[in-house]
Amino acid sequence: MSRLIVISNRVRRPGSGAAQGGLAVALSSALRESRGIWVGWSGESTDRFTGQIAFADDEGVKTATIDLEEQDIDEYYNGYANRTLWPLFHFRIDLAEYDRTFEGGYNRVNERFADTASPLIDKDDVVWIHDYHLIPLGQMLRHRGLKNRMGFFLHIPWPPTRLLVSLPHHRQLVETLFAYDVVGFQTEEWLESFRHYVEKEMGGTIEGDNCTVGDRTIKAVACPIGIDFTEFCAAGKNESATLMQRQMRASLQDRNLIVGVDRLDYSKGLEERFAGYERFLKDNPSYHRQVVFVQIAPPSREDVENYREIRAKLDSLTGRINGEFSDVDWTPIRYVNQGYARDRLWGIYRAARIGLVTPLRDGMNLVAKEYVTAQDPEDPGVLILSRFAGAALQLPEALLINPYSSEEVSEAILRALQMPLDERKSRWAAMIDNIGREDVAWWRERFVALLAPPQAPSRPIEQQPRLMTAK
Repeated sequence: MSRLIVISNRVRRPGSGAAQGGLAVALSSALRESRGIWVGWSGESTDRFTGQIAFADDEGVKTATIDLEEQDIDEYYNGYANRTLWPLFHFRIDLAEYDRTFEGGYNRVNERFADTASPLIDKDDVVWIHDYHLIPLGQMLRHRGLKNRMGFFLHIPWPPTRLLVSLPHHRQLVETLFAYDVVGFQTEEWLESFRHYVEKEMGGTIEGDNCTVGDRTIKAVACPIGIDFTEFCAAGKNESATLMQRQMRASLQDRNLIVGVDRLDYSKGLEERFAGYERFLKDNPSYHRQVVFVQIAPPSREDVENYREIRAKLDSLTGRINGEFSDVDWTPIRYVNQGYARDRLWGIYRAARIGLVTPLRDGMNLVAKEYVTAQDPEDPGVLILSRFAGAALQLPEALLINPYSSEEVSEAILRALQMPLDERKSRWAAMIDNIGREDVAWWRERFVALLAPPQAPSRPIEQQPRLMTAK
């Protein structure tokens, strides 16, 4: 059996105490089964890059991590990855920053990843590289002589051609994807955008899953990621999940809970979400004191100016809305800048009548799937979901809305609050069926199967060598 080598931007060192998400759990399972290695950045900085690799083994999962210089982190991670590619790939060309030093740092760090990983890869290993931080890594590994089967999966959207061409050296970046054997996207929409670029900008051809440019053909597929369904269901049985649900119910005083859980990021549409809730309060005064909106938004990328601005705007919006609508014993918005463990999140989801998941653009959005999974089958809540999230294609039974329209958000909240039990149950049943079936293990197994070395075709019977028989 071939080993699986996973390479991603971050690898949390074993024993760090950090909670493992569904992706980490799924990949860890595959690594454990194949005796593979997970390679990436430790998240730590060093005064001078030496290429020294820190190896660790935790419950059968081997990791190999490197530290990066502060300049690397600033140019590669905070710069090109999060100030150039992230906004552009989320259709925010107005926020994308193009700086030669960012691109130089991005390529330099990818070269360092290649130097680190290539000596660890045996000739029969299968290599799986993840996300926008490491797009050119496959080509750099090829330049070091690797002929292994290699795949790449993009966890975020792929932008339309008309936006992607605004990126300096966009063609060179896309050409590096043709070093892989399989390239995966979250949805058919993102896959179609990639194919369009290949045809219009590179003169390539598309035949089924195959994309050909020159003498190089790759398989490009849509393969939506799911949650770790079994693990998340198990989290709901923990005492801390039950306790959190009770605490939320008690604090609500029989009011309906609307919950949003998002990393603090402009792609999540938080300002627009707050405006939609404000519109609901203005349009429906009879529901005052009957609802509470809890937005959980842990800070992220606080070294990037745009993210500090988002936090300041949301602080201001919260103050304004609460100032206008609050009463002495009712506050319409609770805005929380901290994260919660998965079992405690389960308890919050379970207590919520409405899950408000309204990103402006999202590769998938697993919060939507977690919210549905945590619901009581006999009295489920309602998922309000942006049609611009990848999850909308798998969960059409949610109330799909345009997150830019405060009227649509307001109307969806009212409809969710008034929805009959039978309709809530039927919508939930259809969504939970998809979530349980196409979970993170299904996603991982499907992609790894595509990466497996192709089997040599068996020869037709007439071409099989004849056995010599004794006369």
